[in-house]
Amino acid sequence: MRSKLFVPGSRGELFAKAFAGDADAVSFDLEDSVPGSGKAAARERVAGFLKGLDPGTKMLVVRTNAVDSAHFDEDFRALALPCVDLLNLPKTEDPEALHGVGERLDALEREHGRRMPGLLVNIETPRGLRRAPSLAAAHPRVRGLQLGLGDLFESQGIDRDDHAAVHAVQLAVRMAAGEADVFAWDGAHPDLERPERFLAEARIAQRLGYCGKSCVHPRQVGWAHEVFSLPPMDVELARRIVAAAEEAQAQGRGAFVVDGRMVDLPYLQHARRALVWSAEKANA
Repeated sequence: MRSKLFVPGSRGELFAKAFAGDADAVSFDLEDSVPGSGKAAARERVAGFLKGLDPGTKMLVVRTNAVDSAHFDEDFRALALPCVDLLNLPKTEDPEALHGVGERLDALEREHGRRMPGLLVNIETPRGLRRAPSLAAAHPRVRGLQLGLGDLFESQGIDRDDHAAVHAVQLAVRMAAGEADVFAWDGAHPDLERPERFLAEARIAQRLGYCGKSCVHPRQVGWAHEVFSLPPMDVELARRIVAAAEEAQAQGRGAFVVDGRMVDLPYLQHARRALVWSAEKANA
């Protein structure tokens, strides 16, 4: 899932176009892009579109309103649907509330005998960042953490072009996701005219092991693919590491040297992931 394109829930004329586009995932947004007076109509519009959809290979995400908002229960009742892959919960701060959402989905799954969505948890407040490890582990339905630098940095007056600050926060969220064995997803960048800003942020995320980046305009989808189509490790190096590991294992050694670098289990696991990535690309 290299790219996830946000579509305002109030813009029904864009739904089919977004679904037919190049993004790996489409996220129908009921939160920031929809004013309070339009929440109910947007919710109904998104639910109607999704219920009539043959999902195919496109991942479907719905960003609800925050769990503690007046709109969440209606969002949940309308859009906790089997065709939705992920419910994206914004401004999440409370692990217990998140656990409660997971339990509600479990109950629906038992009641209807159909798969219900997983949860993509937004980390976009100082408290959410501090609690990111607990949020990632709050319930088995949490599939990933998504970083929201816009909300997080703007609220604190932090310069988003400060790559050291970006790296620090991205690393913290990536480690929280890694501890819980869920994926990390980079958030959207608002700049539509200067791809170098989007790409710089995306490259930091890619090097940290994020799986993709959100997009707020179709033109950003290609930028995301440019970065997140890169392998997690040079594939030829990965092949040499795996081959050397097999030889070392035959000799009873757990650590070995490849290209002048000492290699042990974590490096080997990274190499194997790169080869899985390569095989998936070849079969795509």
